[in-house]
Amino acid sequence: MTTDQTITFFRRALRIARTEIAAVSALFVVALGVMTFIEVADDMTEADGQAFDQAVLAWVQPVAGEPRGPWWLHEAAADLTSLGGISVLTLFAVIAFAFLLIQRKRLSALLLVVGLAGGVALSEGLKALFERERPPVEYQAVETLNASFPSGHALLSTVFYLTLGVMLTRAFPQRRLKAFVLGAAMLVALLIGLTRIYLGAHWASDVFAGWSVGAAWAMVLWLVAYGTQRLQQSRHAPLQDEASPSED
Repeated sequence: MTTDQTITFFRRALRIARTEIAAVSALFVVALGVMTFIEVADDMTEADGQAFDQAVLAWVQPVAGEPRGPWWLHEAAADLTSLGGISVLTLFAVIAFAFLLIQRKRLSALLLVVGLAGGVALSEGLKALFERERPPVEYQAVETLNASFPSGHALLSTVFYLTLGVMLTRAFPQRRLKAFVLGAAMLVALLIGLTRIYLGAHWASDVFAGWSVGAAWAMVLWLVAYGTQRLQQSRHAPLQDEASPSED
């Protein structure tokens, strides 16, 4: 390969990287999420990982069943943690689904439903696979139902709110609105995961694993949406997201 050919190749590669920076970033998040989950799953079976979980729980609740902080913080945590429950997420999903249809974002609406359903399947499947016990009952300030690893609330809230945030950015042309929506989605998912640790419903590693799997799955959905839309735009397929009135 000559010098001119090498320069041309790198110029083309750079142009593609700039054009597809969003897709490359999403692939990076998927890879990072999967690797993080594998690392956390491995650590939780070792002494160091278990010691870390015990230390976090002991710091959050010096007295079993009594999380640090004033009474209103306990109430706020209980309220916030419900935002990651399946009932609340289903209600929000129905509302978001209707909104996306009104905005003529049919592909996004479909992927939102697929994302939540797939998140539930991932959560339940991984719980059944690892069958980890939750923190001792005396530390649990809220009712719990099934296995501990990964945190279903952390996983599902990350999948739903991050997927919703990414999909909704297509409805807003301004960058500041896109950034606000994504930031709000990540903040909600972060707070929900922290409440699970604070309320003694999960070990810290359960929440880290839930965040990592949820983020990876949300980015997989975005990549599917991105690739499908690019393909459909070239073929004028009817399922593709249409531009909202503000983008016309």
